[in-house]
Amino acid sequence: MTWNCILERVAETRSTNDDLLARWRAGELLDPVARLAQNQTAGKGRAGRAWLASPTDSLCFSLAHPFKRSPAELSGLSLVVGLAVLSGLASALELKQQALFESGLRLKWPNDLLLNHAKLGGMLIEGGQAKPGDPTWMIIGVGINLRNAAALQNALSDQAALKVASLDQLLPATKVLPDREFLWLKLIESFEQHLPAFDQNGFKAYQEQWMRWDAFQDTEVSISGLGKESLTGIAQGVDSAGALLLQVADKTIPIHAGDVSLRSKS
Repeated sequence: MTWNCILERVAETRSTNDDLLARWRAGELLDPVARLAQNQTAGKGRAGRAWLASPTDSLCFSLAHPFKRSPAELSGLSLVVGLAVLSGLASALELKQQALFESGLRLKWPNDLLLNHAKLGGMLIEGGQAKPGDPTWMIIGVGINLRNAAALQNALSDQAALKVASLDQLLPATKVLPDREFLWLKLIESFEQHLPAFDQNGFKAYQEQWMRWDAFQDTEVSISGLGKESLTGIAQGVDSAGALLLQVADKTIPIHAGDVSLRSKS
């Protein structure tokens, strides 16, 4: 690695995101920090949801990274993080990205990783800027199911609401899943390439690439989290700022809210 990223490994913590957020708020972050936990007892998903992970069958870590851009200029960051995860997984598994695509790997706006429409992983981004002119520190949390998707599925309280996938399902029978440490380092290497480029060029440079991996392109979907009622329309990809484009009747509506959930309409 060429950047000065501190690598931390802990057996157990409540949340690696919370650990790094506390340091940012205390003004203790100077260089990028990647923190890997064997077990997270209070892992977080989007919109305050709990993140269910098995200590032996999941990879959970967070990366604190400083950006020159202001928080308002970081739109589309979660989508670039998804692309960085795809790239890192391809490298770790020694597979071409096209092979991952053909196996059904996709990205769900704004921050989920799907395998044949089952959830393989997710990203949670928190942070901000202490005062104008300071770096914008973003804490990027990543959780990926590695193996035993059936056991994770059975552990869900509402099994019908979410289908679960695991990384080992991507591999041909002749391949063995790399260990957690190797996967982690390959993902950090991918972030090293993607995050500075995004900081310099913004999301527009990644727009076309992200839409190639879009799980719901040209699909009728239902968007919740916008108010009392969900909004139904046709997903038309994303704009140059990373907003979801939803065609409703004869107009196209950009969806920016970070807590929007997106599901195929049944």
